[in-house]
Amino acid sequence: MEKEEQVRSWFAGRLPEGWFTGAPEIMLDREEIAVVGAVPPLTVAGGLPELERSAALEGYVERFRAETRERRIEIAREAERQFRRKVAWGVVVEGRRVMFTTLSVPVMTRLRQPERQVLDTLVAAGVARSRSDALAWCVRLVGRHTDTWLADLRDALQHVDRIRSEGPDRVD
Repeated sequence: MEKEEQVRSWFAGRLPEGWFTGAPEIMLDREEIAVVGAVPPLTVAGGLPELERSAALEGYVERFRAETRERRIEIAREAERQFRRKVAWGVVVEGRRVMFTTLSVPVMTRLRQPERQVLDTLVAAGVARSRSDALAWCVRLVGRHTDTWLADLRDALQHVDRIRSEGPDRVD
């Protein structure tokens, strides 16, 4: 079974029923597993002006976070032992995605002068506080504008992983 399917199945069996309106989205990379589930819409927010509605949704998310905290910590500790990755949590409410915890991982890169100048321009313009923030901003921007392409690429990589796992064992 592929690692991603194993993680999804484990969480499907471990998460309490009723937390989310459907199966949560499980995203993983080398360091982190992110669990993001849709919560039922907030019925009392209907008809409120946008500012009040936003405050009500923020309170609703914080209530869910507080009420599930102990159980989420327990599940995260088990998952961290099992899969050797940190666990991040988040919810989607009325189309808004809110992450409770996320892992920031340093990434080393080598950039030539033209790339460094792009980052320095973003810092000088006040778009970012540092080169590191500027690079993170660039990555988020590329991710937003290439969602379809990145999704297709991830699907292709999953297909490659599946084909590899069906092949003969590697010889060392």
